[in-house]
Amino acid sequence: MRPRKPKLCRARNCSERFVPTRPLQKVCSPACGIALAQQQREAKERRQKRERKRADNARREAMKTKPQLTREAQKAFNEFIRLRDEGRPCICCGRNTLDNHLTGSSWDAGHYRSTGAAPHLRFNEDNCHRQLVQCNRHGAGRAVDYRLGLAKRIGIERVEALEADNTPRHWTHDELREIRDTYRTRVNQIKRERRKAS
Repeated sequence: MRPRKPKLCRARNCSERFVPTRPLQKVCSPACGIALAQQQREAKERRQKRERKRADNARREAMKTKPQLTREAQKAFNEFIRLRDEGRPCICCGRNTLDNHLTGSSWDAGHYRSTGAAPHLRFNEDNCHRQLVQCNRHGAGRAVDYRLGLAKRIGIERVEALEADNTPRHWTHDELREIRDTYRTRVNQIKRERRKAS
């Protein structure tokens, strides 16, 4: 019979090399056998916990209502708009981040045609631009100034196309999830690129 090769003990915190006396022997001693069994039990429990968490998340995701998914998609879309337009002046008043008193929380993703009046344009990138909170919320959107700024930025043809677009759109649950996930991915991509650049 061929002599068996030395093996490394598989128990945590034991780096003993040993010559196995039985086939498939993984540990050097009974104490290490107990430690390895405990280690495998903990790994199995962690695996089961991860699987339960994944199943719970999938169940929670499946139970989300359209309004919940719309909010999540809108949040991701708005964050993308703020990042896309970072460094550009407010679409209405022309002020920008160079003004000392303006911070990150001073900015909204403001819609030209509001989500209340034109919900079918809520995810249209031409319809939404970075706008000061003061102009968006307290200035009632400043529609005339917004239109002027928008015409300079995207051209009057696209502004008129936005104004003429009254086609109703009703997104399904899956479409809202896709919109949310697409904009989350784009946000992460922009953040990654900016981290690399700095």
